[in-house]
Amino acid sequence: MSTGTGAASRSHTVHPRSATAGPGTARTRVVSDRTGMFADAVVAAVRAAEIVGRALSSMARTASSVVTPLGWSLLAVAVTGFAVGYRFGWVELVVAAFASVVILLIALGSLVARGSLAAELRIGHERLVVGQPGSGHLEVRNPSRRRTFGSRVELPMGRSVLDIALPALAGRATYSHEFPIDTGGRGVVDIGPLRSVLSDPIGVVRREIGWSGTTRVFVHPQTVTLPNTSTGFIRDLDGAASTVLTSSDVSFHALREYVPGDERRNIHWKSTAKAGTPMVRQFEESRRSRLVVALSLAASDYADDAEFELAVSAAGSLGIMALRSERDLAVVVGRSTPPFAGRKLLDVRHLDSLSRGRLLDELTAVDRDESSLPVGDVARVVADRVGDVSVAYLVCGSAPSARELRTASAYFLAGVEVVAVVCDAESAPGLRRIDGLGVLTIGYLDDLRRSLVRLAGR
Repeated sequence: MSTGTGAASRSHTVHPRSATAGPGTARTRVVSDRTGMFADAVVAAVRAAEIVGRALSSMARTASSVVTPLGWSLLAVAVTGFAVGYRFGWVELVVAAFASVVILLIALGSLVARGSLAAELRIGHERLVVGQPGSGHLEVRNPSRRRTFGSRVELPMGRSVLDIALPALAGRATYSHEFPIDTGGRGVVDIGPLRSVLSDPIGVVRREIGWSGTTRVFVHPQTVTLPNTSTGFIRDLDGAASTVLTSSDVSFHALREYVPGDERRNIHWKSTAKAGTPMVRQFEESRRSRLVVALSLAASDYADDAEFELAVSAAGSLGIMALRSERDLAVVVGRSTPPFAGRKLLDVRHLDSLSRGRLLDELTAVDRDESSLPVGDVARVVADRVGDVSVAYLVCGSAPSARELRTASAYFLAGVEVVAVVCDAESAPGLRRIDGLGVLTIGYLDDLRRSLVRLAGR
């Protein structure tokens, strides 16, 4: 009876080998078959292989980041030279292989011999104007007591890289270097990150060490101070008092004698009793102005880059004028249509115009685009989506015709003062009227100031 029970028990026993399956369980099958020192040795060998594999992988990544293509070529020459030279007795290949090995060893030794340095990068001004001199200061210190060999540092500046050669520094010594910042054109210049470059004279190995982050320098467009005019002011009880007198408003000015046509509710009865003649109140008219500067970014609206840069400067000057006179300001540019879009994107982007610095920062980063809205479409979107507009400046190049500008101005409501600022160096500067549209043609930025004075006079 007990024998049957034992047989039944053996028939339901699962062999350890059948508990594992798949190619990734070889170690499990070996350990399940054998126990003791053999299994411990297998586990230790597998773990050691994993550690060695990770170390070799890390070394390979480090070598690939340090050794240049020239270094890998020398290594290939060394291996091939030894293998082929000794196999076929080619002495020249063996000599070339030994020379490659010597060069590699010298190059690697040049990296080991370099000491560690510390660097500090300071930028004088992070906001400059086109043409204004700008500079930065680099200070490199040797914090150790050992003398360091000469090395190089690279400082990316926009699309270029500044290469600075460092001399050998004694212990605790400091090296300073002043470098200029290119302000020849408007744009955002990213300076950094500063990196130390350790390499041999022929470029077999190269190691980079980052020292600092990236500093953004804004090269603002040139602007001029424009006169503060009352062009485009509309009457509003919430606005600021002006010098224009009216019979009904909130800012009291003086009393005057009654004339036929004055409203009786404005009669000041106490003064009337003293003077013996009817006296009425006189007020200062309150006015408000919502000024919009619409800058076209369409490449088709400009003949060349010079016209576009003049347009950006003109838009910045108009915006600063509005901020200085505390007007409500909106500066907009056309959005670009995404590639492969089914139809043109009719939309504009509002630039940050809360302060002079923010507005110029935004204008520094704009650029013309082939797919951006032309000035006519920008005017149409602004007229539809920006409310309470009293004066609108449409800034563009010489490409739009007079008819296109007239059509663009027709989108705005009656009573809105629309002025087109046409940037064209080939035409004579001047001011003309086209069916109520004021057209300012400027060839230089100073022409904008003179034209606005004439416009205010009219």
